Amino acid sequence: MERKTKVVIVGGTGYLGQHLLQAFAVNNGRDRYDVAFTHHSSPLPRRLLDAFLHFPAFPVDLKSGLGLNSITKDFGQPDVVVNCAALSVPRVCEQDPDSAMSVNVPTSLVNWLSTFETNNTLLIHLSTDQVYEGVKSFYKEEDETVAVNVYGKSKVAAELLIKDKCQNFAIVRSSIIFGPQTLSPLPKNLPIQWIDSSLKIGETVEFFHDEFRCPIYVKDLVNITLNLIDRWVASDHKQMQLVLNAGGPERLSRVEMAQVVAEVGGYDLSLIKPVSASSVDRGVVSPADISMDITKLIQTLEISPTSFKDGVRLTLLESESQNLP
Repeated sequence: MERKTKVVIVGGTGYLGQHLLQAFAVNNGRDRYDVAFTHHSSPLPRRLLDAFLHFPAFPVDLKSGLGLNSITKDFGQPDVVVNCAALSVPRVCEQDPDSAMSVNVPTSLVNWLSTFETNNTLLIHLSTDQVYEGVKSFYKEEDETVAVNVYGKSKVAAELLIKDKCQNFAIVRSSIIFGPQTLSPLPKNLPIQWIDSSLKIGETVEFFHDEFRCPIYVKDLVNITLNLIDRWVASDHKQMQLVLNAGGPERLSRVEMAQVVAEVGGYDLSLIKPVSASSVDRGVVSPADISMDITKLIQTLEISPTSFKDGVRLTLLESESQNLP
């Protein structure tokens, strides 16, 4: 019988982490993969435990690395580690830069990988479009990374660490991630659901007309990750050093995102009030235009990311089914 590929998802209770676990659970992943995940919050929500009973869960403190050796001892040396864990709210990172750097720069994780007997473990690391300065459109992977806030700077530092210390890695620079709620609902507002709920009750909401992103549908990001894992498993030489922009196919302002939600939901467009990003103090500098060129992603992985409108439609459809009694 062929040996299963061991995959560890670091930050499995977060938004992307839960969607990855769900994909492994529903796609007969158990036939090909042994999957484990880490978590920082305790106790784990009952819904999450019930949904992923067959996936071992390990409490891990990324700041200190406490708990990582338990994975090697009880689960075994992983073939692939997917790092989804991060302090990802820019304002929070600005308020506590020490925590942002200690969590977002995965020193303990990289040190743990370096203790393995063989160097055949692939690290897939989730980075961000905020590594770019935001002074032009459609950044390419080889463009200089000049972050303007602590969150972006912590992610630049993480990328440099991984490139320096890891033999095999895929760094995935994600834009805003949107999609349906997780099995164990997260306390934070999800972008599409928040816009939809505001417009649904007839609330006038301000959106920036001069801040541009390439929002990506969460299931596309899941497919990108699974694609990278499959390529790694199929590779004979076990060599990968890859940086990919992972955005959706469109450059959109916040206003344009809201307008698409209004169009899909059938809401009054006049509820959307365009304002300049410079008119609001968010407690953190935010890059103006970090839209990304995703040509390399499409050519390397042979995928076509979902359009924003289709992603919004799928998100709202799933949200409706989740809310049914």
